[in-house]
Amino acid sequence: MIRFAFAGRCSTEDLQDPEASRNWQLTRARALIEPAGGQIVGEYFDVGHSRSLPWQRRPRANELLQALRNPNRGFDAVVIGEPQRTFYGNQFGNTFPFFVHFRIPLWVPEVGGPIDPDNEAHDLVMSVFGGMSKGERNRIKIRVRTAMSSQAQLQGRYLGGRPPYGYRIADAGPHPNPSKAAAGQRIHKLEPDPAAAPVVKRIFRLYVDGMSYSAIAAQLTREGIPCPSAHDAARNPHRKKTAWQQGAVRAILLNPRYTGHEVWNKQRKEERLLDVDDVTLGHRTHMTHNPPDEWIHSNEPAHEEIISPDLFDAARTVRTQRARNQGRQERAGKRGARPYALRGRVRCSLCGRKMQPATIRSRVYYRCEFKEEEAALYPDLTHPRTVYLREDTVCQALDRWIARAFAPDRLSATIEALTHASTAEPHTPGQAQAQHRCVNAVTCGARGLGEAMRSW
Repeated sequence: MIRFAFAGRCSTEDLQDPEASRNWQLTRARALIEPAGGQIVGEYFDVGHSRSLPWQRRPRANELLQALRNPNRGFDAVVIGEPQRTFYGNQFGNTFPFFVHFRIPLWVPEVGGPIDPDNEAHDLVMSVFGGMSKGERNRIKIRVRTAMSSQAQLQGRYLGGRPPYGYRIADAGPHPNPSKAAAGQRIHKLEPDPAAAPVVKRIFRLYVDGMSYSAIAAQLTREGIPCPSAHDAARNPHRKKTAWQQGAVRAILLNPRYTGHEVWNKQRKEERLLDVDDVTLGHRTHMTHNPPDEWIHSNEPAHEEIISPDLFDAARTVRTQRARNQGRQERAGKRGARPYALRGRVRCSLCGRKMQPATIRSRVYYRCEFKEEEAALYPDLTHPRTVYLREDTVCQALDRWIARAFAPDRLSATIEALTHASTAEPHTPGQAQAQHRCVNAVTCGARGLGEAMRSW
């Protein structure tokens, strides 16, 4: 009797029942090995993991690879019921050498038994199935994206996801697909939320009237109006719910769905290499924002509007004008930029944030402003509205300290302390990189400064 370990995977790209998928793959594997006296003694079946993940990143498949290293593994060969579900792209070429190295035969139905590592036809067949698996996944992605794009643009269909602040989900009737409608599935649409929709209108009016994002957020917080995460707490358990943030105000002002049109494709999934130095580890999926010119808008209104198109366009015009003014101010500031000796090096002892430099009446100050919306986020922190620190006061104290540290009688101790600091164990990768660059310069620079002070 030949002892087999069964390997398989349930697709994550369709609605097939995991148990049904396992059963038909297992049945196919048994039909292959039982005539040869084989019996399955172990299973390594992954559920809920994409075929694009290499074997090392699928839990059960990785367990199988680790079991190959164990002389007491308990099986003599491995059988796969469906290679298209198990291998993707070039995964066979990256995985099969493990089996060859540990002399474990790999059986697949497509070759009628074990794969012969010296048979070019077997290698070609398995490579073709890996390519077919990748092509199938890509075709599914293209079909789904194309269908959703047309549904959003031509039908104004609500395609799921979290409703924007100001709307709630409402029933829109039975599903247009007869089979899904017979199963009781229904489609949905957006309708204005009686509590939040007036707040959205007010935000647009305040912005057009001249208020900034932060000023609007502070105004709504002072009036006790629940912020979006507090208004829909069930969908936002990970967010703070104490105050409005200017980012939330900005997101509302940028959302064209308030004009009554459905908008889709604002984000996309992007696959990036997990390790550029080892491409066999595969990709990791990230959500990425698409530029506005790639958004899909419905041709006709799809739900009741909260904001008129004219008001939305007015807010966009104000935003564009403010961006231009800010750009001009930044360019003018760069032309006549004032050097700040301690920029980025002074922190507030109360909140730990970096203090920002500013020139007031020809004197340089570093200040920490604690706004009202921030006070709502940290109710237990006692912090004045603004904390000021004069630069010349700090620089005078630093000059006196440097003069004492590099005095002739303390020079050796200072050099030793600098050397110790440069070779101390870093706490972050950034510190390690900076230490690597500076380790040789510290001692030489300190000795050169000491010699210059002696001659002076």
